[in-house]
Amino acid sequence: MPPEGFGLAEVAALFRAACQAELGAFKPGNVHVFRGGHGMTVATFEKAAEVAAVRLVAGRSVGERIEGAVKASLAAVGCNANLGIILLCAPLAEAALSLGPDEELRPALARTLSRLTVADAEAAYRAIAAANPGGLGSAPDQDVADAPTVTLRAAMSQAAHRDRIALQYVTDFEDVFASAAAYDARPPGRAAVEDVYLGLLSLFPDSHVARKFGAETAETLRREAAAFAASLDAEPDRDRALDAFDLHLKARGLNPGTTADLTVAAVFTALLQRNR
Repeated sequence: MPPEGFGLAEVAALFRAACQAELGAFKPGNVHVFRGGHGMTVATFEKAAEVAAVRLVAGRSVGERIEGAVKASLAAVGCNANLGIILLCAPLAEAALSLGPDEELRPALARTLSRLTVADAEAAYRAIAAANPGGLGSAPDQDVADAPTVTLRAAMSQAAHRDRIALQYVTDFEDVFASAAAYDARPPGRAAVEDVYLGLLSLFPDSHVARKFGAETAETLRREAAAFAASLDAEPDRDRALDAFDLHLKARGLNPGTTADLTVAAVFTALLQRNR
């Protein structure tokens, strides 16, 4: 790798690879190659990832990367397929592209987050408003329907108590880097992605589920996922167990979308660190 860090094409390729790895894993409740769901198919997410990758590396700032990637995805597939993924991966892409000699990704990410501006918030707000994610609701201060008056990191901090993606901007992506380490500790393959997804779903109530169905439903899902994950290694047929849990969640309309977004970001982080 050149001492100045990653090239644009390499970061875009690693982002696509992370999205493909997540889609190729059997993630209960979410869309994957084994089953669509919630009115969406894998093809929707593949196309959104393909066009988002280009804009994710083409922007001159985190805000531009977010807005460009979201708008490209919306134009390509006509729905919000990857807003959460882009909100997480734009700062990671910026950090990777700005790496100095011998610098590691996480310090570069911390620097990127510390330099976020009000202009970044304005661009991100426009992207969020355009994507119009389900169950977004409103906030008493720095609502996305209004023009922001603080930096993107400060705006995210006000939502961090109710949204796991926003929390990453406050903690220098603590959950993402911990999950990336867990991913790297497992043998390569889709089971590693599935274990990361189930690990996140077991630890934290999914923000997307909480917005759509309430905190109690999200907590019930977290407990179900924890019990399922704890028993999975003992299952004689892993895929059959995953299939049954997937059907169980989809029959109830539960889509742990935030958990899937965090999974993509974790795999993207792991790939960036491997290729550093």
